[in-house]
Amino acid sequence: MKPSAQGSWASAVSGASAVSVASSGASGATRVPAQPGAVDVDREQREPGRDGGERRDGGDGRARGAGEPGGAVRGEHTHGEPPAPRPRVLVQRSSVRGQVLDALRDALMAGELRPGEVYSAPALGERFGVSATPVREAMQQLAVEGAVEVVPNRGFRVVRRGDRELAELAEVRALLEAPVWLRLARTVPAERWARLRPLAEATVRAASSGCPATYAEADRAFHGAVLSLAGNEQLVGVAGDLHRRAQWPRAGTPAGRGRADLIADAHEHTALLDALIAGDQDVVRALVGEHFGAAP
Repeated sequence: MKPSAQGSWASAVSGASAVSVASSGASGATRVPAQPGAVDVDREQREPGRDGGERRDGGDGRARGAGEPGGAVRGEHTHGEPPAPRPRVLVQRSSVRGQVLDALRDALMAGELRPGEVYSAPALGERFGVSATPVREAMQQLAVEGAVEVVPNRGFRVVRRGDRELAELAEVRALLEAPVWLRLARTVPAERWARLRPLAEATVRAASSGCPATYAEADRAFHGAVLSLAGNEQLVGVAGDLHRRAQWPRAGTPAGRGRADLIADAHEHTALLDALIAGDQDVVRALVGEHFGAAP
């Protein structure tokens, strides 16, 4: 979660220059690293004799960009820019997609991608300085996570979340996680709980920053670490997916919870951890019920 729709979102890539991105309806501009080699990944050069293909670099060792003879790629726009220099090492597609996915998640948490609005992969890709393909792949992942929905021939619409949907997600999380926390409270030794102290304190720092996306990530990390003590990877995966879905902002409150709410939530983590280390089952039970919004 992040403080307001006026905030900015960013994804850091070492050694890359930044491209300014202004989301529709948001006053802040986003700095997203440019990926000069990302488009090249979408149209890998074919060397003679490999896969029966032919060179696509025009024979001069330079990859053709969109709009250049022999190098035009359907759906891409160059607006007359000079061709980017060929990088020493091409950026891997998974790396580009991951960076774009992180940036989109931050934008959603900050309300910079507004519920109900439709965004196209080519337009976002142009702003990111990458091709539409990694943006489309990232958006498909967000569709799986329930943050956006596919709009045929147009792009992706940010899902509107109402109070009822978020309340239902919170109830499912409580039914799934609360019993596990209580069981772990009876079986996990204090020293193992103590190892989670840095993660709990990280949620407090993230909450104090007032950045919703930063807090959301720290919150999931702490909860995931607790659940991992149960030794059930399927539980961790399912609970993590539900947690992420529950963190998307509701319609009408694009920036999510305020800083005070985040701080209060984070302090529940440290209080819970104190009780778990102390082995105080009654306090743990009360705090778990409060933290998940329903008595276990």
